[in-house]
Amino acid sequence: MRARKVPAAALAGLLDAEWVDRTRRPYVRDGTAWVPVREGFPADEDLPEREVYRGRGYHLVGDVAVLHGDAPTDEELAGIVHHCRPRGVIRVKGFVGEMRIPDVEVLYGTTEEVRHREEGYTFILDPGRVMFAQGNRNEKARIAALVRPGERVADMFAGIGYFTIPAAVSGATVHAMEINQTAFEYLQRNIIENHVADRVRAEVGDCRALLSGVYDRFLMGHFDAPSMLADALAHVRSGSVLHVHSIGDAEPTIGEAVAEAGFLATVTSRRVKKYGPHAWHMVQDVTIS
Repeated sequence: MRARKVPAAALAGLLDAEWVDRTRRPYVRDGTAWVPVREGFPADEDLPEREVYRGRGYHLVGDVAVLHGDAPTDEELAGIVHHCRPRGVIRVKGFVGEMRIPDVEVLYGTTEEVRHREEGYTFILDPGRVMFAQGNRNEKARIAALVRPGERVADMFAGIGYFTIPAAVSGATVHAMEINQTAFEYLQRNIIENHVADRVRAEVGDCRALLSGVYDRFLMGHFDAPSMLADALAHVRSGSVLHVHSIGDAEPTIGEAVAEAGFLATVTSRRVKKYGPHAWHMVQDVTIS
């Protein structure tokens, strides 16, 4: 890998530089970062290619490795640390309550605030304190492609801005609602960090009480979203689209809610990712007519 050697502290300010190969991940160790260089630009070193990793699956959020599921063996944990040299490794055992607070076990090092770059966006968060749905990155990219400039979008479960930021960058005016105070504080910081403060109105509280006016698009990225359809349907027009997340198929529930609200709708379902044995994380695109 052709790379330039820079101080790790300067890494965040370089990732949008013209010479950076953003298809590859920088290598960071002991305060120094080796940043991949695109063809046609000078490099400091030509590093040997890293060996293919075949161990326990994980997500790297900033410089913290995040695991889900069963606890890793000592060998699996050592393999993760050797491969990505994280500041810390945590296992998220689950999420507690409607505020989706992570139940976390620290397996190695420390977990504190990180700066995570993904698809050109920056997210500041502490993965040990707030939920970060990295497995939804394809869905995030899909939403960013669907949103049109000038749309009025309701992000009913905004979290730290995982869908809010891409929608705003795509030109929408976003009403971002989040009930968890800690996540809301990160949402506010990420709005500023991604330069979309002029297109996002963020409010803390229960989205059912915060919805106002009529929206062109609803982002309902919570597994309890089907139970809150009546609240959202009070703010639709013909042509409004609701992206309703659920575990398993929610089409029957959606159909009943739409009919009770006096509308017709077309529903298209997609699988986002496997959630558990015989269970899928689904998203239903509901177009009101």
